[in-house]
Amino acid sequence: MQKAKVRKVSITYNLTEEKRKQLYDLLGNVKLSLLYKASVHGYQASAFHQRCDRQGPTLLVAYNRSGYIFGGYTSVDYAQSGQYITDQEAFLFSIHSKISVCIKINTGHSARLDDAGWPSFGQQLYFCYNNQPAVYVQERNNYHYEFEDDVEGINKAFSFNPATLYGNDTQLTECEVYKVKEKPQVSAEEKPWRNVLWTADRKDKLMEMIRNYKPLVKSVSRVRILMIGPVGAGKSSFFNSINSIFTDHVTTKAMSGSAGTSLTVQFRTYPVNDGREGKPLPFVLCDTMGLEEQSGAGLDIEDISSILQGHVPDRYKFNPMAPFQPDEQMFSRPASLQEKIHCVVYVIDATKISLMSDKLQEKLASIRRKVNSVGITQIVLMTKVDEACPLVEENLQSLYASSYIKTKVQEVSSRLGVPVSCVLPVKNYSQELELELNCDVLLLTALQQMLRFADDYFDDIRPVDGNPK
Repeated sequence: MQKAKVRKVSITYNLTEEKRKQLYDLLGNVKLSLLYKASVHGYQASAFHQRCDRQGPTLLVAYNRSGYIFGGYTSVDYAQSGQYITDQEAFLFSIHSKISVCIKINTGHSARLDDAGWPSFGQQLYFCYNNQPAVYVQERNNYHYEFEDDVEGINKAFSFNPATLYGNDTQLTECEVYKVKEKPQVSAEEKPWRNVLWTADRKDKLMEMIRNYKPLVKSVSRVRILMIGPVGAGKSSFFNSINSIFTDHVTTKAMSGSAGTSLTVQFRTYPVNDGREGKPLPFVLCDTMGLEEQSGAGLDIEDISSILQGHVPDRYKFNPMAPFQPDEQMFSRPASLQEKIHCVVYVIDATKISLMSDKLQEKLASIRRKVNSVGITQIVLMTKVDEACPLVEENLQSLYASSYIKTKVQEVSSRLGVPVSCVLPVKNYSQELELELNCDVLLLTALQQMLRFADDYFDDIRPVDGNPK
């Protein structure tokens, strides 16, 4: 029986390549990603906010029957805060035939009202008004849009003429919202800053090395690798990706995604088998609850010590309000070396390194101090490199030729206080249906380094006679 083919449904945008180029002239070196399309998701304000809130800078693009393409840009998140938004970068635009018009903001103090209603600019221009495919202009005192001030001397955010902006045609045929993301300035270096063999033979050799690996300490049969990182960084996805390689097809055994809060709420230990019916491989990936900035949410730092010492059982459900408390039996019996953690891996999203808050950075620093105190080796896994760099998105083999990725590796090294050689860029499987060689080589190379680092830990704790201290 043949497997049914999975059909991927994509939502197309109305912007032609010519019109996109005209918008790029206004926006600069950016990438536009479609968030919302009214004809698909609905003209309701709730549908707009569901898809567009907290997405960073956005561009609203409306279309009418007269052939006008018009809308507005805001650099500030939609968040339904109920506040007037200050945004000096906001602007309105109009494209008709080959003519582009950009209307910059007069005063950024009331660029828009950030409420739960329809998207609007300056309390003047409303889109999808009354949940209908229409645009509405709020006029005050027969205000003439060619002038900056109305008769009462009240500044308006934008000065525009409806005839110029949209040809006085208020009926919309479509309304779209795009996420605006600045493209990094990337270039390919003449010589790769790390050497990788992107071949099937290299993949086979890495898999064979991992299959035949044996920890330096005989009392340990499998290395335990602890994954720590912010919500959505890709901890669970890394396990799924490694499991996929050895299963020979893409798997999703561990829950993963991009929810606002951690999908992992338990301490999970994930062994990996060499094939569906194969023997267990010599490592276990341990997943934790995601780190979050605020106190009382995400993984409690006090739980880290218990995990490192091997006291936390598989499937223990974390309580962000109270750290793990070992029972009397655990207090009386120290965990064996087999049960302890042998390597710690920090998982960091390459697209969010520059956005890392001081609170999160301090949490990671506190964890590093705890891990350092017990001498466990540490590595940083930098995920989503394809999303961070267009050069890498086009060809994963360009990873170590990308000057931008190199700067991100250096930034991670500086922020977390680890050597550059300990930062490993990877791409997890996320939307793929089949395995890809380049992805496998990167992931297996990272796993190989983790096993080598575990050996450094074992080598440090065992005395000359070969037995652990």
